[in-house]
Amino acid sequence: MDLLEGIRVLDLTTMVSGPVAATILGDQGADVIKVEPIHGEQMRHVRSSHYGVNPMFFSCNRGKRSISLDLKSDEGKEILWKLIDTADILIQNFRPGAIEKMGFSAEEVRKRNKKLIYVSISGFGEKGPYAQKRVYDSVIQALSGAADIQADKGTRRPRLIKLIVADKITSLTAAQAISTALYARERKGEGQHIRLSMLDSMLSFFWPEGMASLTYEDFDIDTTKSLGALEPVYETKDGYITTLAIADSEWAGMCRAFGKPELAEDPRFKTALDRYKHADLRMQIITDEIAKWESEAILERLDAEDVPCAPILMRDDLLDHEQVQVNQSVHHLEFPGYGEIRQARPPAQFEASAYEAFELAPELGEHTAELLAELGYGADTVSAMAESGAIKTRS
Repeated sequence: MDLLEGIRVLDLTTMVSGPVAATILGDQGADVIKVEPIHGEQMRHVRSSHYGVNPMFFSCNRGKRSISLDLKSDEGKEILWKLIDTADILIQNFRPGAIEKMGFSAEEVRKRNKKLIYVSISGFGEKGPYAQKRVYDSVIQALSGAADIQADKGTRRPRLIKLIVADKITSLTAAQAISTALYARERKGEGQHIRLSMLDSMLSFFWPEGMASLTYEDFDIDTTKSLGALEPVYETKDGYITTLAIADSEWAGMCRAFGKPELAEDPRFKTALDRYKHADLRMQIITDEIAKWESEAILERLDAEDVPCAPILMRDDLLDHEQVQVNQSVHHLEFPGYGEIRQARPPAQFEASAYEAFELAPELGEHTAELLAELGYGADTVSAMAESGAIKTRS
């Protein structure tokens, strides 16, 4: 894909929120340079590796070029400044104030490169009592209300989503904001500083249904009956399915699929509001009815009535599902040393530029010498800097 061809991204981020944002841009054709410390960023070391790269790091950093610099050294700082001169976008997720102490604040950087889009990702924002706290995804889930939304319906014990959801929502938010800033730069000729936090990204993402009780100050909502509180997972005789009937026509269809059309006329379930008020009873009825069927049989009946439904797939079954295969949702490529690697295809498919294949994630410092040559450094200088520890080249 070449839609962002000619756009250079400096990715100074670690872990997930920044790296995934940069990977999205790379998937769309940008040249992404991952600037790492001499020992490599933390994500390289959190799981067992295959051919020197663990699977999480691979998926967060595929297709990038890695340069490894000691940014405490004068040589490392000089190299980063030269890279900044060539860049369109810089993304950093250091703790607020850290990059300023290193001498690469948005103000200083944009004095030198006015067209640069400078992106600062933080956990909680740049001010306030939490601004300097260390952050991981679970901390944001706790603070944003996500754990309350996921709480056990009976005990109300908070539960976390078993995914790094806050980081990845922030990644999507950052990538969209960067695209907007690129468009604004085309019109106005200047870059700008984008600030966003994981906390704000999560609150915005969850607000429509997750925070419906907070939207109107004078309007109380029972959050245990809201869309965000539903857990439409139903056990059949031989597995699990999900199904949901919101519209009147869907509810009537579900009742017919159960062989109980009279339920659609029950005054407790006649309208969407009635069904909302009697949500616990309705969910129990659905649970009891679905338990009478095998998965394939009840799914066929629900499909025939145009009721939204699907089998609940185990991850090991995902690649074999017909819809995933028809969509070509997962790309399979062979690489020497790795064997077959699978990656989810970027979900946005552009008519003007097809996404054909992904590239490997870089080894630490794999492209240091290559990038320094592009910046005009000679081989002897590169060797001397490697010996001094200012840079790390591919071992």
